[in-house]
Amino acid sequence: MTDVKPLVAIVGRPNVGKSTFFNKIAGQRIAIVQDTPGVTRDRIYADTEWTGRAFTLIDTGGIDTESEDVLYVQMKKQAEIAIDTADVICFFADARTGLMHQDVEIAQLLRRSKKPVIPVINKVDSPNQEETLYEYYELGLGEPIGISSTNMLGFGDLLDEIVRNLPEREAPEEFADQPIHLALVGRPNVGKSSLTNRLLMQERVMVSDIPGTTRDAVDTPFTREDGTRFIIIDTAGIRRKRAIEDESVERYSVLRSIAAIRRCDVALLIIDAQDGVTEQDLRIAGIIKDENKAMAIIINKWDAVEKDTGFYEQYEKDVLEQLKFVAYAPLVFVSAITGQRLNQIWTVVDRVYAQYTRRIPTGVLNDVIGDAQVALQPPMTGGRRLRIYYCTQPTSSPPTILLFVNDSELMHFSYERYLENQLRKAFGLEGTPVRLLMRQGKEDGA
Repeated sequence: MTDVKPLVAIVGRPNVGKSTFFNKIAGQRIAIVQDTPGVTRDRIYADTEWTGRAFTLIDTGGIDTESEDVLYVQMKKQAEIAIDTADVICFFADARTGLMHQDVEIAQLLRRSKKPVIPVINKVDSPNQEETLYEYYELGLGEPIGISSTNMLGFGDLLDEIVRNLPEREAPEEFADQPIHLALVGRPNVGKSSLTNRLLMQERVMVSDIPGTTRDAVDTPFTREDGTRFIIIDTAGIRRKRAIEDESVERYSVLRSIAAIRRCDVALLIIDAQDGVTEQDLRIAGIIKDENKAMAIIINKWDAVEKDTGFYEQYEKDVLEQLKFVAYAPLVFVSAITGQRLNQIWTVVDRVYAQYTRRIPTGVLNDVIGDAQVALQPPMTGGRRLRIYYCTQPTSSPPTILLFVNDSELMHFSYERYLENQLRKAFGLEGTPVRLLMRQGKEDGA
């Protein structure tokens, strides 16, 4: 399985500069920054890296322990779910206001989490303010780190401390020795939990007709009759943003669903046959593709659709047209209620996982790329033509092909797509993305 990025949550009371810090680290203005408390209402997250360690930073709305306002109650729930999800917590306070009783109450909440907590005192804009750090030892969270989000002071010390507290990387395992992580993802109420229970052959996940019943990603170990081991991840449904504006717990359900996609090997995108492919289905498919995961598309509730002559062929054509950017993903039409074609899911999972982890011999790979160049030469750019000297596959999951070329700038996206199509034609590679990487210069011995 691929390396999963740890999660680092930024929490604290409103208006202590959490979003300013987040934006500086993320390198772009993602979260709305404003002096009015409570502006950051949504969970925002971004991938970042420090000293070779990658992690995902989560920005949260401020925790107001006193307010009974619905908004602040929801924001507190957001933060609590972020705390539960995170591997490391950065607890932000404000040097200008000094230690407040709300900080003390939040610190108590964080201690109960049993997670590594780093006390971060923001708005320490000059050395004269460093003495304000001493009062924060009262929180009992260890040595506070003073920073200035606005001026980017103290960032190195804080990032070093974050990396020091990240969980250790798990030693890589051989594919044969680890379970296959299978994530069922999709919009709410498309039948993910029902499908999970069918696949597990027992009622392991709560099933309800109410959209959003499954709020968290639920991991269930499962060993198939043939001895193949799986971890089946039934995720919370991913809703359109406008449908969750006032449901903060649902916002973090989206985070957990995306996290489930990141740590899976094979993602099953569940689509409701009665609704067809929706805008949100396209978005989820895009997330799976962007995360470079193996993928199959499961059309559920096929029993509930009225059919006449030619309906299946036209329906399949429409789905393939809408999801053409993941044309490599196979389709399976099933019914979790009746059990129709459910056995095909396992067949497809086996196929796409085999392709996702496939290693192609270097000699055969070079023959295919060489023949592709003979059949269609790369186009000329500025009087120069791309030359591919040699290729190899450094990694799988997904299959990643490294091309040694004369100039990577000469690789046009259309020719790159052509090469990918030739690789799929030669090797199949059903259900898996294919990554093409370029390196200038000849490989030693090529």
